[in-house]
Amino acid sequence: METKQDFKTLFSSKKLQIILLLLLLFFTLLAYGMFRDNDNIITHKQANKLFTEDKIEKIILDGEYLHLKTSDKSYKIYKEAINQNAFFSKYPIEVKEENAYLYDILSLLILLGAFVFLFRFMKQSKLQQLRQIRTAKSDNVSDYEPVQALKSNIRFSDVAGIKDVKEELEEIIDFLREPKKYRDMDIRLPQGVLLVGPPGVGKTFISKAVAGEAGVPFFYQSGASFVHIYVGMGAKRVSELFKKAKQMAPSIIFIDEIDAVGKSRGEFRNDEREATLNQLLTEMDGFEESSGVIVIGATNKIDVLDEALLRAGRFDRRIHISLPDLEDRAKTLELYLAHKPNQVDITEVARMTVGFNSAALNTLTNEAAIFAMREGRSLVETSDFEAVREKVLSGKRKILSFTEEERNIQAVYQGSKAIIATWLDVEFEKIGIVTTRLITQEHEILSRSKLLNRIKVYLAGSIATQMKYNEQFTNAKSDIQLAKELVKKVIYEYSMSENFVVTPYQEEELMKESVSEVKALLKTLEKALDEVSHYLLEHENISHEGCKDILREIF
Repeated sequence: METKQDFKTLFSSKKLQIILLLLLLFFTLLAYGMFRDNDNIITHKQANKLFTEDKIEKIILDGEYLHLKTSDKSYKIYKEAINQNAFFSKYPIEVKEENAYLYDILSLLILLGAFVFLFRFMKQSKLQQLRQIRTAKSDNVSDYEPVQALKSNIRFSDVAGIKDVKEELEEIIDFLREPKKYRDMDIRLPQGVLLVGPPGVGKTFISKAVAGEAGVPFFYQSGASFVHIYVGMGAKRVSELFKKAKQMAPSIIFIDEIDAVGKSRGEFRNDEREATLNQLLTEMDGFEESSGVIVIGATNKIDVLDEALLRAGRFDRRIHISLPDLEDRAKTLELYLAHKPNQVDITEVARMTVGFNSAALNTLTNEAAIFAMREGRSLVETSDFEAVREKVLSGKRKILSFTEEERNIQAVYQGSKAIIATWLDVEFEKIGIVTTRLITQEHEILSRSKLLNRIKVYLAGSIATQMKYNEQFTNAKSDIQLAKELVKKVIYEYSMSENFVVTPYQEEELMKESVSEVKALLKTLEKALDEVSHYLLEHENISHEGCKDILREIF
């Protein structure tokens, strides 16, 4: 019984039905080809040769043609082209019925019928698929979850190692707590704040802490949740989100991975995503300055965002969250170990976790506790972190990790960039063993000397390590690439050379000239470089002012 039911189910499947139809069509064509008149037409000379050699066995009279049948083949010739009396007197003759052509017509009708049937079947299948899509869409709409506000219990005390970020967000929190104070002073705060940083640095956690500190409703959405396969659903979701947030103002809207919906328009066109982005832009434009709604976006790909999203009045404040430095890692580890019995040298663990983000530190702490328990101990020790460090690294390949020798090389590399940048007055926020944050030039007009100074900063690390170790290293890859790109812009795009007709030779000469000047500067600033490199090994980061202080002491 089950076998019969399975066969019935199989037979009713669309794929099997299509296969059977194709087989039917194939055999129809085969039959039509086999039974239709396929005899070769021959000439009078060829017919006489068959007659003379006595190869003809039978003659069939079919209208205006004679079919000459031999033992292995059949030929056709117009009956008036031969001596009929000679042929008819020698061989038996068979007369084909006049209505034999009806067979050909019937075969053709069968062929056409098969095509019509297949076409109608495919059309019916397509309509059925469309009905299923409409049904799925209506089901999706009926199951559509309404926008819900969340209450955050996270505070800044729960987030470690983000001192600079906290300071920038304090005024946002104060505005959400006491908006009237700002309105009375006619102060307008940014409507959109963009958190920019690599994965795992805690962008979502920070936004929840802002909502928790301000005590306001928190609306969380990921950028991917706006991207639907059904036209208009993403834009509708955006509209509902902002409507609900305004109703519950003051409130915070947090859009995680905003690059999923906010990519530059025109590239790899997607009408639904563009409609969603346009709706987001419209909603942010529709904000009243006193609406009490702050939009926080998070991304690690700010370079792909649409320019309209970054202009003033939308996400006009950007907060960069970098990987934690030594002090930040120590505070983060202290927070993660607060409720774990331990005898851990936090400073030592912080030193061995260069390049770890907050998420990686959390994983490392948890793995260390698991390792201690597996060893039968009730206290987590420093050795437990050393034991599981490689395990965490192997699962997170993008995390940078340096040996002691690599830390020394990187300290010289990054220290030389800090020294050259300070000496040439190229502003930077912070330069550390794993980060370089030069301040982006906001000026419309840039001088050639400023661009060349920036090129020299990019080249400084490679030149310094080569001078000190008499060797070249792979850590210079990205900076060398940036230097080459800027040299090309100076020569080709900005035409900042002796004449307007440029050649690759000028590009090479400019690079050589920059390398020569950086070498001379590094020889002059050798003592300062040693001091800055040592400072980086101790603190892992140095500010522009900190580097200036070292230079003042020496010179």
